[in-house]
Amino acid sequence: MSMIQEFKSFALKGNVMDLAVGVIIGGAFSTIVNSIVKDLIMPVVGLVTGGLDFSNMFIKLGNIPPTFKGNPDSYKDLQTAGVAVIGYGSFITVLINFIILAFIIFLMVKFINKLRKAEEPPPAATPEDVLLLREIRDSLKAAPRV
Repeated sequence: MSMIQEFKSFALKGNVMDLAVGVIIGGAFSTIVNSIVKDLIMPVVGLVTGGLDFSNMFIKLGNIPPTFKGNPDSYKDLQTAGVAVIGYGSFITVLINFIILAFIIFLMVKFINKLRKAEEPPPAATPEDVLLLREIRDSLKAAPRV
């Protein structure tokens, strides 16, 4: 088998195609969840916490260069200037993204599993000869040995 035929056989298997579709949909879905967190959830969290802005929460590690022209309280300005900063607020936002995405995927998998269970046919009836053999076996076990 040539390498091209081998690759074609591999690439066209159902699992590989399913995985490719899953990755593409997952990427698009991730964008949606990012927007939900950034545009809908974080403003509500900020309102509940008294206007706390997670995107601007950081710890400055390095010194601000003398040529710095931005806002020293701005995470993005400090990052742009190359100052070492730990952006734990961004991490909190990404963590919330992950939790929401994981929960939604959990619900989707749970729903799909429920659909698969509903589609499964009931088990086939045990054939008559197997039932008869079981009956014979059980009666032989119960019979006293001589």
